[in-house]
Amino acid sequence: MVVKVDTKPIQQEILMEVNRLPFHFQKRVLEFARALRFTLNEGTPGRDLLRFAGVISPEEGELMKRAIEDACERVDANEW
Repeated sequence: MVVKVDTKPIQQEILMEVNRLPFHFQKRVLEFARALRFTLNEGTPGRDLLRFAGVISPEEGELMKRAIEDACERVDANEW
C-alpha cells in the first residue's frame, strides 16, 4: 500500500522562510537543497563490484590514491 503525503504545506513553509532571507542566503539554501538531492542517489552494491577486484594493480591504485588526495582533499573555507 502506497501512502501519499501532502508536501504542499512544508513546501509553502520553506518558501515563506526563504523569502524572508537576504539574497545571498537564498543562494546558499538553493545550493544546499541541490546538494541534498544528490545524497538521495543510491550506489552500487559491493557484491556487484566484486568482478572488478584485482583489475587495478597496486601501483595504479597508489597513483589513483595520490591523485585523489592531491586534488580532492582540500577544504574551501568560503564554500559555505
